[in-house]
Amino acid sequence: MINSKEILETVRMVDAQNLDVRTITMAVSLIDCISDDGKVCAGKVYDKISRYSANLVKVGNDIATEYGIPIVNKRVSVTPVSIVGASSGAFTEIAKALDRAAIENGIDFIGGYSALVQKGLTDAETRFLKTIPETLAATERVCSSVNVASTKAGTNMDAVKMMGEIVLDTARLTADRDSIGCAKFVVFANAVEDNPFMAGAFCGVGEGECTVNVGVSGPGVVEQAIRNIESGDAADLTAVAETVKRTAFKITRAGMLIANEAAKRLGCKFGIIDLSLAPTPTVGDSVAYVLEAMGLESVGCHGTTAALALLNDAVKKGGVMASNHVGGLSGAFIPVSEDLGMISAVERGALSLDKLEAMTCVCSVGLDMIAVPGDTPASVISAIIADECAIGVVNNKTTAVRVVPAIGKGVGDRVDFGGLLGGAPVMKTNAYSAEKFISRGGRIPAPIHSNKN
Repeated sequence: MINSKEILETVRMVDAQNLDVRTITMAVSLIDCISDDGKVCAGKVYDKISRYSANLVKVGNDIATEYGIPIVNKRVSVTPVSIVGASSGAFTEIAKALDRAAIENGIDFIGGYSALVQKGLTDAETRFLKTIPETLAATERVCSSVNVASTKAGTNMDAVKMMGEIVLDTARLTADRDSIGCAKFVVFANAVEDNPFMAGAFCGVGEGECTVNVGVSGPGVVEQAIRNIESGDAADLTAVAETVKRTAFKITRAGMLIANEAAKRLGCKFGIIDLSLAPTPTVGDSVAYVLEAMGLESVGCHGTTAALALLNDAVKKGGVMASNHVGGLSGAFIPVSEDLGMISAVERGALSLDKLEAMTCVCSVGLDMIAVPGDTPASVISAIIADECAIGVVNNKTTAVRVVPAIGKGVGDRVDFGGLLGGAPVMKTNAYSAEKFISRGGRIPAPIHSNKN
């Protein structure tokens, strides 16, 4: 049992260090909405989302008020629409139904306009993928993700090639809004079925009818805890790791209280707690500042990957002691546009795209919310995705790419999305081409260590 007394200490964290529950995400299965009639399918989807999520925002706000812990976003994730709409082909109609239900119920984002194509593409999935750019341009709150690789299957390079083209098309269709459509689209390797964070959240086919997954966050809390242990320069990295672990435990216990209460009030089962340290553009809520508190002059300098590995591991160790059901991605996010410290490091030349790629070997996800020049070729975007897939597949971890080609802008310019999505300077990509490599297509075989049956 979790008692509210266990989180009294978090009051200080909330007031001074930006502790929050980043999201309550209700995962809803749409399997029973499948129909070969597109209008019927879309209607069932709208009705089900409207019914299940009717009280989501109210419950979230009530709990936040009662326990004094901000709940920033209330979200919904659904069964991949590529599956739900395969029989009818009414993918766009389903997306509009999702968007309408989200807007009417005050839901911040709804994820699951997704496909799992790590081993191959069905005809229906190929048709689905082609709808992504226009769907993201035409909807307000729908988020999309595609899984193109896994440790077990390898990397579907035909799908990777398509992803570069889809990202660029999405950027062009939303160019009047700083290509914001790309901020709602992410490409995965080893995507997980219970991720509460957008844009990658979807309700996996192995999930139940309706579950509540919660993402907790607190980079500011962790940063302050590290700074508090300093005695001159004497505190060693073992002490730092222990401090992060203990702090992650406290943060997760607070999240567990919120998650259990939300599930009870919404009549759903509790799913998982995602331990990820998710930053915001707010001052004092930065993963970069956590790393710098460990002793780095600037995130991006040599030693950054080691510091991030320490942070990620300690967060997981502390979190799993606090909850029996840890899932999602869990660790530390490094989105550039959503992290003030990362933005500052890019602007002063300390943090490059290559260093960010190295950091993704040890963090929760991958290259996240990175703006690149608007004239970047689709093949370069596909190559960036392929590199991240290789890291995920070989290391048996989730990796992802969410890049924003800033149409009409070049290196040093800036994109601004507002809210949690923040804004970011446009970063330089490698000028040399991988087009011939990407155009070969096919499938990169799974690594030898995937054969564990």
